[in-house]
Amino acid sequence: MPAPDRTSPAAVHGFLNLYKPPGITSMDALRRVKRSTGVRRRSGKIGHAGTLDPLAQGVLPICFGQATRLMEQVVAGRKRYQMTVCLGAVSPTYDAEGDITPVADPAGIDLDTINHALASFTGIIQQTPPMYSALKVDGKRLYDLARAGHEVERQPRPVEIHAITVNALDLPLLSVTVDCGKGTYLRSLAHDLGRALGCGGYVTELTRTRVGSFDASDGITPDALESAGADWQRLLYPVDWALRELPALSLDAAQSRAIRNGQVIRVSDSRDTLAPPSSANEQRRAYDDNGAFLALVELQPNLHYWQPIRVFNCPEPSPYAGHYDG
Repeated sequence: MPAPDRTSPAAVHGFLNLYKPPGITSMDALRRVKRSTGVRRRSGKIGHAGTLDPLAQGVLPICFGQATRLMEQVVAGRKRYQMTVCLGAVSPTYDAEGDITPVADPAGIDLDTINHALASFTGIIQQTPPMYSALKVDGKRLYDLARAGHEVERQPRPVEIHAITVNALDLPLLSVTVDCGKGTYLRSLAHDLGRALGCGGYVTELTRTRVGSFDASDGITPDALESAGADWQRLLYPVDWALRELPALSLDAAQSRAIRNGQVIRVSDSRDTLAPPSSANEQRRAYDDNGAFLALVELQPNLHYWQPIRVFNCPEPSPYAGHYDG
């Protein structure tokens, strides 16, 4: 009887642009990815960048292996949502999954009134997280406290909303597109808008159509991933794909060794085909002389050195080594 094969499966590195369907949590979606791909923590790191409510659908980037080191950058990227708000009522969850309580008839509210109200929610604003959220207070999730009947004080925090555009108004329903930054709660936005209009409001539909470089137009559903079978890795993007809007640097062997060891390199020595950097904390992608993605580097305050802030082990040459979407 042959001995069982105990060799570890080959590590997988890259991003999957997953399109989460409504009705499941982000963790449920990740579990489906693990089952379909066979990737578990024992065979490589895997995680999702950001979270979507069960009611919501849309882009949920999945990170494999070395890509998990860029999770923070992906989560911090600009996001776009399509949201439908029902005016005239409120919900304790700020969405259609809670008990709906009528507040006031919105029949007299017109588009000008709505646009005027929306203007106060753009820019850097203070937003209070909803009780039904995953934030922790004294070590306990807010949604666990809310389900137990407890409401606690939440401190407002700054979030950035770049733009809100009205797509359609068919009272009591209002459809908008929201471009925002990290940490914005769309359910809180709907609730606060309803309060500003004096009629109440809650989310009935929510779709995240973009996270940084990830767009819903080419997202992969869990069903499609399962159907791909053993060929599923063809659906992955390389690790550096998520950073392709940053300029690229090409390094020689000595510079590559320095970066791998966490050391700085001189800006004047790097082979930069674009305009020289001009501001501290500017970031670029760095590649070795074979075109393999090596590191995410950042310009030091003195403007003379590149400092590695994330170093990667990606042995294969990347098709994005000379590619720039900025």
